[in-house]
Amino acid sequence: MLMSGPDQQQRAEPGLTVSGLHCSRDGRDLFKDLSFRLRAGELLVVEGRNGSGKTSLLRILCGIRMQESGSINWDDSPIGELGPLYHQEMAYIGHHDGIKGDLTVAENIQLAKALGKPSGTDLQTILKRLQLSGYNEVLARALSAGQKRRLALSRLLATVSRLWILDEPFTSLDRRGVEICEQLISSHLTHGGMVVMTSHHAMELPGVEITRLRLS
Repeated sequence: MLMSGPDQQQRAEPGLTVSGLHCSRDGRDLFKDLSFRLRAGELLVVEGRNGSGKTSLLRILCGIRMQESGSINWDDSPIGELGPLYHQEMAYIGHHDGIKGDLTVAENIQLAKALGKPSGTDLQTILKRLQLSGYNEVLARALSAGQKRRLALSRLLATVSRLWILDEPFTSLDRRGVEICEQLISSHLTHGGMVVMTSHHAMELPGVEITRLRLS
């Protein structure tokens, strides 16, 4: 990963390029002149105290929130111009699980496939990898907090996305759940994917170089 200033933009290999990003809230600057590049196989962990703008940054990268100034390019094109083409390349899991409580586990996974670019991974394989086998017909609202989080993570297997944006993905997960999530991230990076995430969990992924971005 290459960190650069806003005046150092240059055409490079495909990926995410952030230049001179400025975000404020309630009249207070959360961050200014924030620039970085993310390429295939790279992991960026965004750190900082509560209220430092970590979630705001991820929401801006997703196109959910607008920045005050600065640019975000995907494969050298502004994400605002790409619209759905960018969102098809990106998977976002936020603080909230984003699952439908009135749908079954299987229906939630099928919905994720329908809304994104479906992967070739079948339902039973997804359930097995996330330790949700046998829960196909269980309503999502009946799951435990950890099971709901694993169901949310199923979107990463159900769809094909080069860029994963994960806000505290280990929330509510037990030790085994954390291991499963780490395995998903490692596999994604090994296959040329990219990850931007926040986490209070001390991560050490064998063979993965972790770049940390501290928001003050």
